[in-house]
Amino acid sequence: MKLIFRASLLHLLLYCATHTACVNIESDPVVDGEGLIQAELNNTVSLKCTVGGDTLDDEELVWLRNGLTVKLNEENKKGASSVCVSPVIYDDNEATFTCQLKNNATVKASVTLRVTYPPELSGSEEVTVEEESKLVLSCDIWANPPVSSVVWALNGSMVDLLAGDFVVTTDGSISQLIASKVERSLHEGTYQCTANSPKYGAYSKTFYVTAADKTMKFPLMPMIAAIVVVILTAILAIVSRWRKIAKCFKK
Repeated sequence: MKLIFRASLLHLLLYCATHTACVNIESDPVVDGEGLIQAELNNTVSLKCTVGGDTLDDEELVWLRNGLTVKLNEENKKGASSVCVSPVIYDDNEATFTCQLKNNATVKASVTLRVTYPPELSGSEEVTVEEESKLVLSCDIWANPPVSSVVWALNGSMVDLLAGDFVVTTDGSISQLIASKVERSLHEGTYQCTANSPKYGAYSKTFYVTAADKTMKFPLMPMIAAIVVVILTAILAIVSRWRKIAKCFKK
């Protein structure tokens, strides 16, 4: 990493030596040879821009983030200027910071943030599902760099997709294990989802799945219709009864 940083710094020095004016960006963490800064989520990135070449020491500097001007204090504009990104958030990924001369936008330097973070997989969850219903277990595998693999296990062994009639879907953000029709003998047990990150290693989440007896479900709409009919019949009966009573009084 130090060798790459020195090579990048040498490139900047050569650039300044061959141009009448230039600006340089120093960073912590250091920028690599491709102008990228690897920054972990929730950490801090410090950027410092300085003038070089024939540029006057009191030359005013401007910072841009993705083309939009960064507001600076007056004392943080001339000759050297610093910005701090703290904490680093998801939206900072691939954000480009550019430092340039205010009176000559062609004299500039840029760096790009590459935000890294592991998948948010941890802990356990208890799941109860009725027999013959659908089982869906979901794991959040969103990470940068992306996870290299996702493994589902049942009771300590890799899930047998054919034997359990399982389907696994993965879209880069979520991995799901799905059983369309639960059978207690096949699907009850302890499940574990493990995502392997090339940078952060393995992250896992555990699911304790219990298969409950199937309950009889009554159709809701026919029940509502039947209740309405009963109520209307009762109301009509009461109205009819009151009419008969009223006729008796009239006589």
